[in-house]
Amino acid sequence: MTYIDGFVAAVPTASREAFTRHAEIAAAVFREQGALQVVECWGDDVPDGTLTSFPMAVKRKDDETVVFSWILWPSRQVRDKGMQAVMADPRMRPETNPMPFDGKRAIFGGFEVIVEA
Repeated sequence: MTYIDGFVAAVPTASREAFTRHAEIAAAVFREQGALQVVECWGDDVPDGTLTSFPMAVKRKDDETVVFSWILWPSRQVRDKGMQAVMADPRMRPETNPMPFDGKRAIFGGFEVIVEA
């Protein structure tokens, strides 16, 4: 069954174009390494919570927008091998393709798909 890597980050709103360029380069690398789909979503209706929320999870500042992303892989095995190759790819180095956001406040994880409709 398919496997998902999910990400949530706070990106400076003024850096939307830089983030898009970064994401397009990264998406090409992920696809070359076996990802079936890479989706990057710019927050449009992401409310603050009182107990939990996306903005709270990434400590979003007033001048930032929450980004929600995922990568669809055919399996965990393809993901593990592909992710290793992605991290070694020169196009993913900070000096080549800098992250236009604070990666320390991003959250991420791998998920086994249990229902697909």
